[in-house]
Order: sequence, then C-alpha cells, then structure tokens
Amino acid sequence: MSRAFLVVMDSVGIGGAPDADRFFNGTVPDTGANTLAHIAQACAEGRAEDGRSGPLCLPNLDALGLGAAVRLASGDPTPGLDATPSGMWGSARESSPGKDTPSGHWELAGLPVPWDWHYFPNTEPAFPEIVTQAAAQAAGTAGILGNCHASGTEILARLGAEHLRTGWPICYTSADSVFQIAAHEEAFGLERLLDMCRSLAPTLHAMKVGRVIARPFVGSPETGFTRTTNRRDFAIAPPAPVLTNWVQEAGGTVHAVGKIGDIFSMSGIDDVVKGSDAELMKHLAQLVDTAEGGSLTFANFVEFDSLYGHRRDICGYARALEWFDREIGAIVQSLKPGDMMVLTADHGNDPSWTGTDHTREQVPVLVAGLGAGEVGQVAFADVAASIADHLGIPARGPGRSFL
Repeated sequence: MSRAFLVVMDSVGIGGAPDADRFFNGTVPDTGANTLAHIAQACAEGRAEDGRSGPLCLPNLDALGLGAAVRLASGDPTPGLDATPSGMWGSARESSPGKDTPSGHWELAGLPVPWDWHYFPNTEPAFPEIVTQAAAQAAGTAGILGNCHASGTEILARLGAEHLRTGWPICYTSADSVFQIAAHEEAFGLERLLDMCRSLAPTLHAMKVGRVIARPFVGSPETGFTRTTNRRDFAIAPPAPVLTNWVQEAGGTVHAVGKIGDIFSMSGIDDVVKGSDAELMKHLAQLVDTAEGGSLTFANFVEFDSLYGHRRDICGYARALEWFDREIGAIVQSLKPGDMMVLTADHGNDPSWTGTDHTREQVPVLVAGLGAGEVGQVAFADVAASIADHLGIPARGPGRSFL
C-alpha cells in the first residue's frame, strides 16, 4: 500500500503572495518579502558567514525543484539554487486570511480557515479586563505581568526576575492570533503552567483566538533565562474534517512529528513525537523505515521560524536550511516504492524583513517519490487533495489533486 509523508518546513516562504500588501510588520506591508530568495542573496553577497560560508548550498532540495519554485512564485533571483528539477515541483498560495501556523497547516490539510481570527491590539494593556481576570484566576495569582505585544526572548529578559519575585505569569501576544504565557518551569511549575493554559483556552477560543501557548523557561537573573522545549500549544480544533481525519476514516494510521498534534488538537492523529528539530529528523527517518502501508506521517520542523525567522537571523536561518537539506537528502533516498513525500511550508518569516513577525508569502511544493514534472501554481488545499489521491482515499473541501 502507498504511504504519504507531509513535511512542513515552518516559515520557509518563497515570496510573491499576491495579497501581501494586506499583511504587515508594524506599519510596513509584506509586499516584496521573500524568505528563501533573500537568504540566498545574502549568502551569495557574503553577508551570512557565521558558522557557514559562500552561496546557499541546498543540493537536495534544489534538485527536487526548490530554486525553480521560488522563481515561479516571485521571479526573484536565487543564487546557488539553479538545478534542473528531478522531482515534482510548484508553488502554493494560501486563501485563509492569516499568515500564522493554524491557518497554514489547516489549509494544507484541506480546510481553509472559515472565519477571521481575533488579534489583540498593539497597545498597553493589550488584553481586555475579562481576559486578564480569567488568566489571573487560572494561575491562582492576584494579577499577571506583561499584558503587551512582545518577543519571547525580550520579555523574559525584561520580566523574568519580576516573575520569580511575584509568582505572577508573564502573558503576552504578537501579530498572530495567540495568547502566550511564560512561566518558570521550576519556580512556577510546568504542570501548573499547562493547567493554566488548559483552563484558559476555552475562553480565548470562544473569542476566535487561535492558540494559547505555554512558554516554559528556566534560569535566573544572574545567568539569564532560556525557554525550554516543553512548549505546548492549545489550539482551536478544526471545525470540519481535515486530511488527518480522512486518512483515519479510511482505515489508515496518522503519525504526528513535532507540534502537529497541538495544531490539530490531536484530531485524526494516532500518535505524536516531540523534541528539537534534530530529534524530530531522527523520528522522521524511523517512520520512513517503519510506517504502515496506507499511513500518513505529518511533520513540522519549527526551528527555522522560532529560532531564526522571528529573530531576523539570516545566517542562522541559512545554517538551519543547509542542515535540513543534508538530513532530508538521506531520508528521500530511503523512500520505498509507492511512497510520496511532500515538502512545503505554512507561511514566510523573512529574516531580512523589518519587524519580528511572519511574512505573507507563497510556499514551495516539492514532491519526492513520484518522478519529475512541474505542477505549477496550486492552492494550499491542493496539497491535501493530492495526498488523498495518492493514498486512494476520498478528499473533501476545495482542493484539487495535482497528480
């Protein structure tokens, strides 16, 4: 039986979103943002030489059609990425009104978001009183810290010591539809933090806030504070069946790698593994070796986005891409007859751009295991329809197979 592997390279956009002028970093529209092309250009110009050197080197992804996909989407030059594709390749556009994780993943799984997300204003305070009261009650404290837009690392440096002194949780948001809660794993307690998020999530989901995110950290004012890998997202469940459900209903097994279980609230998912991207790559390799016929493996590699995109670290992003390329190349070679692996992304996060938020971009669609050919310009939802087609199961929603 056929198997499918859907691998999301979180935030690896390829520019060219036709509606980018409607999405902003601060007051600057995302028009012209291009995560991959701008990294490639910086590398070729010698502006990304920390821990790596020279033009961006992604021979495995480029052979599948990555450089060609960037040029199809945006026409922007991609120095170092000029291979003749040996895989199926194209680019995809999102229709959902967002540039966030749930919007991108839901639509890749066949379900465009059917509503407008709620976003908190970039003011201080950012949250209405009903939310701050509910958060304090869920934490068992007299109040909260933060109550603003902030980056995760900045707010820990600013409020970590006060959090340890008062015991109050640090609550903040971003340009995404999120309510994030940072607390010390030891002083506040990891399970207490998760219980707080779990208790608060229904209130925020009713407001159409997409995710309540637990952001545990460790450290001290003397040594500094560092976020741990025990992040947990409490997301709104998809309001209709998605690819994971389609596979299960057809009798197949769905394996989640990374934060996929959180994004889909475990809907249609049989098992999940978490960890660093390096650990997740090992899990993906193991599933390519062991996953059952008729199964779907759905993976997310988040560190492009979380460690480098939001922090506007071009060189770090380039290093991560080159590491991923080396690792995925060996995995692609181990695919079995009848396997389909789709490599794509959920949005952009151009590290050369202003601000710290995601960028509205098209994404690559690279298909290994099914020969070569251009699929052209497709929709996010077409990815789910194509995987369903490959597995021989019914698809729902607006997507059309490009196979």
